[in-house]
Amino acid sequence: MRASGWGKRVWHLAVKAIPLLVGVVVLILVIAWLGGMFEHKVEPGIVAQPVRHKPESLPEDLVHEVEKEYYHEVVGTLKAANRVIIAAKVLATIEEITVRAGDKVEANDLLVRLDDADLQARRRQAEQAVVAAEATYSEAKREFDRIKALFEQSAVARADYDRAQRTLTVADADRRRAEEALKEALVMLSYTQIRAPKSGRVVDRLAEPGDLAQPGKPLLILYDAASLRVEAPVPETLAMKLKVGESLRVRIDALDQEFESPIVEIVPQADAPSRSFLVKVSLPKRDDLYEGMVARLFIPAGKRRHLCLAADAVIRVGQLEFVDVIRDDGTLERRLIKTGRFGLPGRLEVLSGLEADERVVLYRK
Repeated sequence: MRASGWGKRVWHLAVKAIPLLVGVVVLILVIAWLGGMFEHKVEPGIVAQPVRHKPESLPEDLVHEVEKEYYHEVVGTLKAANRVIIAAKVLATIEEITVRAGDKVEANDLLVRLDDADLQARRRQAEQAVVAAEATYSEAKREFDRIKALFEQSAVARADYDRAQRTLTVADADRRRAEEALKEALVMLSYTQIRAPKSGRVVDRLAEPGDLAQPGKPLLILYDAASLRVEAPVPETLAMKLKVGESLRVRIDALDQEFESPIVEIVPQADAPSRSFLVKVSLPKRDDLYEGMVARLFIPAGKRRHLCLAADAVIRVGQLEFVDVIRDDGTLERRLIKTGRFGLPGRLEVLSGLEADERVVLYRK
């Protein structure tokens, strides 16, 4: 009975182990399949490529070496050399601002008009003071002329003559002071009409009618569009080779245009953190150029030699680049290469994979 019970336990254990063993076997087979155990393998070694000849209908080109000047690109910003901040000279309420940001103005155009009630009252007071001083002076002049005539006839004392002369001098000084006060009142009154000092474009409007204009507080900002220039930090190794008056190539990405413009200034002080000099390049006067736009300067950085290849010779498979090189016996060799940037029109810089004077097949695209 004991032997029979032991056999049953062994049988139950074997039955339970069968799924585990089957799973292990299946896992081993899957791993073997993923590893390629059941696939045909290529023996290691060099596989001979089929011999190909260049079709007569396809042209060929020669890989040649060229010497080309290359440039270092720096990013700059458009800034105006002539920038004007418009501010009031008197404390007054703003009645009207005639321009907005973006408007063009000419020299002497009215920009801002201030409340002039107080200054008009001062002007009238100054005018009345001049009238009173003129009257006092005229009376003192008549009295002096009368005393002078009597003094010449020895009809009055010297003290009376001196007193009349002193009164005339004081009256004349009062008259001149009143006239200067009137001129000052007129000048102060003129400050209530703020005009453009030069032609330009309004960059920003910093106040509105009803605001209180304070002396020195900016109301408008103008800049002269003709004074726009590119300011860019140039590495000191390149900046030391530049000269004022030398032309540089400038590209405005927003307009997709390039200009040849002269250097107008090189700030004679290097920026310590970036080890660069600030170079300023002028720009032509254009209505589509604005302050703050991005520009790129191309600084000459020397010359170098490189291989040049026709772009039609390159065969691209994904990210790989190939060319068919023509051997001396006329057969073709497909070769992996690496290209750089476009140089001459329709030609690419070759970084690796070819030698100078090798012939390649051109494929019209």
